[in-house]
Amino acid sequence: MKKVPRALLAEFIGTGILLCAVIGSGIMAERLSGGNVGVALLANTLATVFILYVLIEVLGPISGAHFNPVVTIVLATRQAASAYDRFTLPALFFAAQLAGAIAGAALANAMFDLPLIQASTKLRGGWGQWLAEAVAAAGLIFVILRAPAGKAAALVACYIGAAYWFTSSTSFANPAAVFGRMWSDTFAGVAPASALGFIAAQVAGGAAGTALSSCFDTSSASISAPSEDQT
Repeated sequence: MKKVPRALLAEFIGTGILLCAVIGSGIMAERLSGGNVGVALLANTLATVFILYVLIEVLGPISGAHFNPVVTIVLATRQAASAYDRFTLPALFFAAQLAGAIAGAALANAMFDLPLIQASTKLRGGWGQWLAEAVAAAGLIFVILRAPAGKAAALVACYIGAAYWFTSSTSFANPAAVFGRMWSDTFAGVAPASALGFIAAQVAGGAAGTALSSCFDTSSASISAPSEDQT
């Protein structure tokens, strides 16, 4: 199997499993926590941290383990040498990530005997949460670009786990995650009407994280997309 198709499959599967874990653990946590939202959020956080580490370690060598359009954009902008790397490959990654996100949401819903696809009614938004998403995405990009070789998986997982608790939005930090969470009316869901503000804040945060990273004269990122000559 050629490397780019294999990378796209890894992005689809990785994003799907990530969203399945986030949504599924949210459903399980809400059902078992007896109405204690703090306990539910802690359980949701731990599941997300663990699965992120595993997915980045397992799929990183195949696709770079982006699972996030903002990560794909930043790395393509910084590292790509050709039009294929800057535009075509990122577009293919976006498609794989979004398809994986909705597949993961549907799988989580199915496992808990819910309709496969259900639009979330959980409205989220306001300047505080948009600022939180910008901070979450900026920190994520900064961590990825500054991570020493071989340590990105642990650092990214730890950062997201912390950001679940220090940001008012619980740190989506990922447009694909927003898209997937739109289709589960559960603990981790977000209403479609709230999505645009979150995504705009995440893109702005990604740009801020890239700019901040450049202040430290970073070396090449630890997570990167396959280039055209890898096909």
